[in-house]
Amino acid sequence: MRRWWWNPARWAVYKTAGRSPSTAGYERLDTDMGNENELQHDVIPGVFREEEEEAKAGKWWQRARERFLGALLFNVAAFTLPAVYATLSKLWVAKIDKDMVSTAETYVYIGVAVEVINEGLPRAAYKVIGDKSRKTRAERIGISNAMILFQVCLGLFMSIIICAAAHSFAQSFVPVEVRDRSIQYVRIGAFSALFSALDVSVSVSTRALDRPDVPLVISSVKTAINIVLDVLFLSTYRVTKGTVTVNTQAVIRLCCDAAGAVTGLLYYLYVSGLLPHRKPLDVSDSRKPNLRGLKLMARPGAYTFAESAIRNALYLWLVAGIVSLGNDFATAWSIFNTIRWGLVMVPVYSLEATSSTFVGHAWGRFKARAPRHATFNDIFLITRPAILSAITSLLVEVPLCLIMTFSTAYPFALYLSQNPVVAKITAYMWRTIDWCYIFYAVSTMAASVLLATRPRWYLLQSLCSNLLYVLPWAIVVQTKGLRSGDPWFWYALVFGGSMVFSAGAVSVVLVFWTRSLRRGKPGSGAMEGTPGAP
Repeated sequence: MRRWWWNPARWAVYKTAGRSPSTAGYERLDTDMGNENELQHDVIPGVFREEEEEAKAGKWWQRARERFLGALLFNVAAFTLPAVYATLSKLWVAKIDKDMVSTAETYVYIGVAVEVINEGLPRAAYKVIGDKSRKTRAERIGISNAMILFQVCLGLFMSIIICAAAHSFAQSFVPVEVRDRSIQYVRIGAFSALFSALDVSVSVSTRALDRPDVPLVISSVKTAINIVLDVLFLSTYRVTKGTVTVNTQAVIRLCCDAAGAVTGLLYYLYVSGLLPHRKPLDVSDSRKPNLRGLKLMARPGAYTFAESAIRNALYLWLVAGIVSLGNDFATAWSIFNTIRWGLVMVPVYSLEATSSTFVGHAWGRFKARAPRHATFNDIFLITRPAILSAITSLLVEVPLCLIMTFSTAYPFALYLSQNPVVAKITAYMWRTIDWCYIFYAVSTMAASVLLATRPRWYLLQSLCSNLLYVLPWAIVVQTKGLRSGDPWFWYALVFGGSMVFSAGAVSVVLVFWTRSLRRGKPGSGAMEGTPGAP
């Protein structure tokens, strides 16, 4: 006998006056796979009506944005294009000067530093902006506008700091062989922090608003302009004469980042009804950026900011050790990152973004009902997007890791680096920890439940991993590993082992999360995240 949640016939229509097979207050559950997360209720009348009418009146691709599968396809496309974009950048740098590939990786390290602010308030968007059960669309747009404005200010501040400290930054993250030639590259790349902050804040907020087409527009514009400018200024058919340097590539990449981020912002303002707008917004217009919206983001954002700061600080400390091993190791790590971000992380990040969005929606519906405690069916409905994402990630990551390990790691690394020694080191790096990314994929989907519901618990599972495992081993690497005959062995223990350890840590935290919901401790009040809530 099948249980009720696998039986669509049991879920025809349930009015809020009655009671469903497991929960009261839910109006319906769409039986289509893409709509299965769209539980609706009448706790706050009218909240859904505007978006429902728009979705029904829109075209098929507009309706698909609010379904799990449709949003996933948008996210896959949006994350794939930047991976292509980054790979093209490495190829051009290798053709210009293969010794400067490690210099180009400083662009990534700047991104890691900026990630601290990009994963602060923006990652709280899935919980706050994604709560469409207790907030109108206009209110959610207003919170998004406040967050975007705040993040742009932080990004500009970060850009100025990195540019001013270019010498120190290069000393930490550029091999000594090419350090002097890399200072200008770092100064140019520093301002990518500004456009990265704008890009990420717009992308995350629009995903939470069920508009994954906005991040896709950003990625499409960046990649298209990058291809055109590379052909015009870097290729053998370029229109300019003279020697091309990596600084030219840095300027091109910065221009592409700027064009993509600004285009995304304009498109977001257009779809949110703020552009064109002939008259100033009324003071009472909920779409206007306001301090109240920023305060709603501040508390969950503080947890995600702390988590990102600790994790990325440890990562950059470890990377500085890899760079100190010489240009071959630094270049191999750069190529390894290109493979990792381009192949492994695209499906993982796409699934994580989709899972976080729909878990956030489900959490908002659950909180709006203000139950005294959660049933197992409630917990299943909240976590179902993450379960689907975890299963999908296994179907993708397992064959991908096998293919890369046994056939394509070395050829692909050689193609990107144009250096057999570097390609051999890269292939060795990959073979030692490839299987760990399977654990990483599953644990990331599991952690998305905590991210979109209880950011404090998300911080807890990250602290368990980083303080109990990564930090002790990072100290061992710095004191012993760098002087050993095979330094990568120690780094593999840190990077690979942390992914396995994280899978266990997040599983334990999820058990306690489930227990707290079952005991009636779902958060800080029934109307958490609404005006006047604690």
